[in-house]
Amino acid sequence: MTRPPSDVPTGVPTGAAPSADADLPAVLARARGAETPGPDTPPGPPVPHWPGPARPVPAARPGEVDLGPLLRLSLAARDAGGRLRPASSAGGLHPVDVRLTVGAAAPLPPGRYGYDPLADRVHRLGAAPGPVPPGVRAELSVTLARTRSHYGHRAWPLALLDTGHAVAALWLAAGALGAPAPVLDLDGARAEPLATVHLPPPGSAPAAAHPRPAPEARRLLARRSAPPPLTGAPDAAALAAVLAVVETAGDGVLGWCAAVGGPAPEPAPGLFALRPGGALRRLASGEARPTLAAWAAGQGWIAESGAVLLGYGCPDDADAVHIRRAHLRAGHAVGLAQAVADRHGLGARPVGAWQRADLGAALGEPPGRGWVVHGLALGADGPSPVHDASGARVAPEPAGTPRPQEPHPC
Repeated sequence: MTRPPSDVPTGVPTGAAPSADADLPAVLARARGAETPGPDTPPGPPVPHWPGPARPVPAARPGEVDLGPLLRLSLAARDAGGRLRPASSAGGLHPVDVRLTVGAAAPLPPGRYGYDPLADRVHRLGAAPGPVPPGVRAELSVTLARTRSHYGHRAWPLALLDTGHAVAALWLAAGALGAPAPVLDLDGARAEPLATVHLPPPGSAPAAAHPRPAPEARRLLARRSAPPPLTGAPDAAALAAVLAVVETAGDGVLGWCAAVGGPAPEPAPGLFALRPGGALRRLASGEARPTLAAWAAGQGWIAESGAVLLGYGCPDDADAVHIRRAHLRAGHAVGLAQAVADRHGLGARPVGAWQRADLGAALGEPPGRGWVVHGLALGADGPSPVHDASGARVAPEPAGTPRPQEPHPC
């Protein structure tokens, strides 16, 4: 695992619980413990109260970032309550807020804007703070009160994971529209904004930077986390594809493996990782899913899942920068893994709350070094049907369809 930098900038995201950025390690340690959250509290408004009039994003002209469709395919709500969006979020609470810094080659005049995902409108906030490269920079922060309203002291790591999922949604939307690959900043060096996604104008990035083909727009709009139960083990090819995308998107910050409980891909249950050549290798033998269910806030259905993808690391001595980077990368990687699972006809559901989940120690490593950060439950037996915006069912690709390279960051 990579070591975090020693310098930690100060400051906290909007609505964050820590009184100072240096408190984040203590906040994470508490979230990983056995303490249960208290009663629900009011979440507050589902979006910020952006000043000024709301305006739609104009249609892009040739050579401009296709910003309106990008936002609708990634962050816009599909229901009045704001829960249903292409980006996954713990409890459907969606703490991520988006500000847009617009430069040249964009359908909006240059400046700063706040995005309202419920109305799919923007509010002009003023001039850009300095020189802006062509295109649009999406700056992601969180209002922690939304997630804290249900998850209490466990909210902060979940909000970081949600931010990574929002980044993944923007990445996938760009691929679906044939746009250049976004430039991602998930290094965790800042607390505000937590992450940035630069959307360059057409023709400004090499074609090879964003593998094709990418997910269809209608599948992104219809994508939802599958409800449990998620039974049936994925086959070896599907599991390897899911592991491959998280290994690349995770950028080496975490280790990745999958707990499998059925007859595939091996005769006996165990933990599997990916070899450099793409084949699966067994990390450990034995049934891990009941333990994972206990670690995941006692969600018993996980014990029956066909497989559970796990990202682990972020040791006890990680500083705030490393904690942010690990969780942002984990959310981004699992967000892309959901799309890969969908391509393979699998049901998939992210699992973000983990308590006393020291996977490294369970594998014989020193304790406190390999905590589970994020997970994705997978099932091959009859994933929930997906429907497009018109209500028509979107069928998974037929078995045996050739699998092109999956989308992943450079």
